[in-house]
Amino acid sequence: MPRLADHEERRRSITDAVRRVIVRGGLEGATFQSVAAEAGVSVRSVQYYFGTKREFLLATHRAVVVDSGARVAAGFASLGPEPGPRDIVRTILLSILPLDEASRQNAVVLGIFHAATLTGPDVESADTSGAPDYIVDAVATQLRRLRGPDADDKSIVADAEVILLAIGGLAQGMLTNDDYASRATQLVDHLLDRVLDA
Repeated sequence: MPRLADHEERRRSITDAVRRVIVRGGLEGATFQSVAAEAGVSVRSVQYYFGTKREFLLATHRAVVVDSGARVAAGFASLGPEPGPRDIVRTILLSILPLDEASRQNAVVLGIFHAATLTGPDVESADTSGAPDYIVDAVATQLRRLRGPDADDKSIVADAEVILLAIGGLAQGMLTNDDYASRATQLVDHLLDRVLDA
């Protein structure tokens, strides 16, 4: 068991290094050599844990998504025993925005991965669709609670998708616009007022 934990810790240290390399130089900057140097390990070690560049890129993407999931879970834990739909949706959205340095780096990495699905050979859109699909499903579940069993489900899913797209745009905007960053919570509340109370 300790051996497995050591392997997981080494994999995590490498994906953390990949993350830092990507933030500085994009996916093209993430090579076996640059990642090994950043992680303080040999190129052979990186190759041992991740046989191809695509493998270490996708593992890094998963690590970023796992971090975001942990922030969502921590947000849920602070809500109390019976949170309402708005509180749950608000917690999800705030948890995935770049509101601190760690989540800012994650947002940069996710933005670079998104661009790579459009232009690069290493990542495909199917590789990165799991987390957005999960968010849409989670938000739609809360909209169903809020609107009741007679609500139009196509409208509910479309509203959940609009919320996801708006938050994705806000997250990327916050990286380059300090005004958006300073008003992120207000903008989330405005969005929820418009969509949840419609």
